Amino acid sequence: MPFMIDETDDNAFASSAAAAATSLARLLRLEDRGNSLVATISEWVGRGIVEGRLRPGDDLNSVELARRFATSRTPVREALMLLEKEGLVEIPARRRPRVACTTLTSVREVYAVRSALHALVFERLAADVDDAELDELRGLVEAMASAAADDDVDRYFWRNVAFHERAAELADNPTLQRILDSLGVRVLQMRHRSMSAPHRMRQSIEDHRRLIRALEERDPALAGALMSSIVMGGLAALERDWSESADTG
Repeated sequence: MPFMIDETDDNAFASSAAAAATSLARLLRLEDRGNSLVATISEWVGRGIVEGRLRPGDDLNSVELARRFATSRTPVREALMLLEKEGLVEIPARRRPRVACTTLTSVREVYAVRSALHALVFERLAADVDDAELDELRGLVEAMASAAADDDVDRYFWRNVAFHERAAELADNPTLQRILDSLGVRVLQMRHRSMSAPHRMRQSIEDHRRLIRALEERDPALAGALMSSIVMGGLAALERDWSESADTG
């Protein structure tokens, strides 16, 4: 499928733009880029891949991108090379860049690691979280619930990302946070795909409210087990989607 420009994208997804920009800028280290246009293109294409508007195997037409951002092809190439390093883009020799594909085996490996790391985050939180921090996390979950009530997958997803990023910060273990960040933007692509499965948002909200209760009870073992279960539930949704895609392919 070729890369297509849709001039309605910016309006259609404006409600989650700020949260997406914050997360992508941090994970892609865009603040370190001297060229703000490269950062802008990287963020736009990266978000399109994460949210599934640009699908695995889709061509990324540098001419179309240059036209969209009113620039030469040089910043576009730099942006695509940055995304290639993150595993989101493939740049084959003498062919157009395209959205990278992945395998179910690699997804399972990543989710096994995420399950263990995020369990550690919530074990630490349950042991040390104070009332003000708990109120903040509770508010983020209710913001997720609001998005779910509107059936807005993208808004729900980025609020979910914000919740887990804030939880990792509050766990106050910089090494743990660096390891989580090292999994990169590719994880966001996987997580968004799992969140798009039927009924997944409703289940996710129920799970996160149980997680908040475990924090309220200051129960590290329960909080860690619940968080591990949430991550593996996301993997199960991906596996079902993978199987259905294979059946209809």
